[in-house]
Amino acid sequence: MRLWHEELISKLPRQQLLGQHRECCALRGGGWGKKHRTVDYAFNHSPYKLVQYHEKVMLEMQRRHFKPDINWFDPLYRGTHTPPYVDLPAVPLTHPIYPEHDAAYYQECLDNLATKHIYL
Repeated sequence: MRLWHEELISKLPRQQLLGQHRECCALRGGGWGKKHRTVDYAFNHSPYKLVQYHEKVMLEMQRRHFKPDINWFDPLYRGTHTPPYVDLPAVPLTHPIYPEHDAAYYQECLDNLATKHIYL
């Protein structure tokens, strides 16, 4: 379970990109707030930040001719098993979306990918 550094999204191989989409779906749904060492930082921010990150993933998917479920573009949507948000105030889009996605995290992600024999 990991949110790849956002600068890597456009470079991720197919398997990692689609896995990232599944990860975002799980976190936006029933996984929100469930502790996991590599994504705990996301819970320190508004869930809207995850929506922004997920949108970036889905736009890359579309660029590669994948068709993510259009429902996920709705910030209130949380999947078929979790009730939608009634209200989720928008937050300004920042770069990076998550401040934790710094140079050290970028390198950590590259190192993690290298363990999978993926070199970007």
